[in-house]
Amino acid sequence: MRIARLLAAPLIALAAVIVVVLPSSPASAHGSVVNPASRNFGCWERWGSRFQAPEMATEDPMCWQAWQANPNAMWNWNGLYRENLGGNHQGNIPDGQLCSGGRAEGGRYNAMDTVGNWRPANVGTSFSLRLNDQASHGADYIRVYVTRAGYDPTTQPLRWSDLQLVNQIGNTPASQWQPAAQGVQIDIPVSVPGRTGRAMFYTIWQASHSDQSYYFCSDVSFGGSGGNPTNPPTNPPTNPPTNPPTNPPTNPPTTPPAGPGSCAASYSLVGSWTGGFQADVRVTAGSAAIRGWTVTLTYANGHQVAQVWNGTVTTSGSTATVRNAGYNGALGAGASTTFGLLGSSSGAHTAPTVSCAAA
Repeated sequence: MRIARLLAAPLIALAAVIVVVLPSSPASAHGSVVNPASRNFGCWERWGSRFQAPEMATEDPMCWQAWQANPNAMWNWNGLYRENLGGNHQGNIPDGQLCSGGRAEGGRYNAMDTVGNWRPANVGTSFSLRLNDQASHGADYIRVYVTRAGYDPTTQPLRWSDLQLVNQIGNTPASQWQPAAQGVQIDIPVSVPGRTGRAMFYTIWQASHSDQSYYFCSDVSFGGSGGNPTNPPTNPPTNPPTNPPTNPPTNPPTTPPAGPGSCAASYSLVGSWTGGFQADVRVTAGSAAIRGWTVTLTYANGHQVAQVWNGTVTTSGSTATVRNAGYNGALGAGASTTFGLLGSSSGAHTAPTVSCAAA
């Protein structure tokens, strides 16, 4: 018996290490919006089985930065909540921190607030948002908001003033929800007629078992077929897109304004992690309208731009030259546009030298 116990002890310890280092699924405790997927659920659903795949950096860059920042935000996709707020959501969650629930769980979910081109779900203007409740808590209430027309989630942090309430339900015990693979789920109809392009849904779920509030950001692109899965998806797509979508305006100008002009470019770091970084660059026309622009970014050695959205890039070593896309080159006097980028680095991030030339 003593020999058996001695042999069993290291096996038990090894099993414990494996569970901690490489969890196969999140703890079955709470829940999330699964359609359209919340940011952290979507990253887990697409990449949980291959979270170390290097192609994530280019195929799904916002999920990449989230996995690098804190993998537990995805393993625990069902745990983004705050306690004992007494329903005062706006008073406890500052602008710019809505997607992390005001930096919930000690900052575990902070990467959810990172502004950028999160992969959107294609939805119609009328569909049912689905919330999965793994622990069958039920709800005191659920409120669903959509971002106002004109808000661009790829370039703007989310503020309370950006949201419009589109539906809500009151006290609903879990016994009235639909059965799911784990726990229960509920579909909440939403309708936003006339909307096109990119947007975000923001859901607040006040669970019934205690004063526990959950917060979910779901990125969408209007114009898809919408619909709901029968159960939360479990398998990542086999052929995710290789380039992030862009956001051309509905009616881009067909004739760029003529005349000489100048431009200025300002660089801001969105986030950095070991081996990489994300940044935004704002291009502003001078006192005269411009036809187009070219921004040159010259980094220190060890930095390299890997991907750009809302622009086209060519690189030579640590220098990146970014030209406007077909829809955002023509700017009126004093007008601005923004492009984003992802890059790699071998050390601490250093801001580049930035110059702008107008066409």
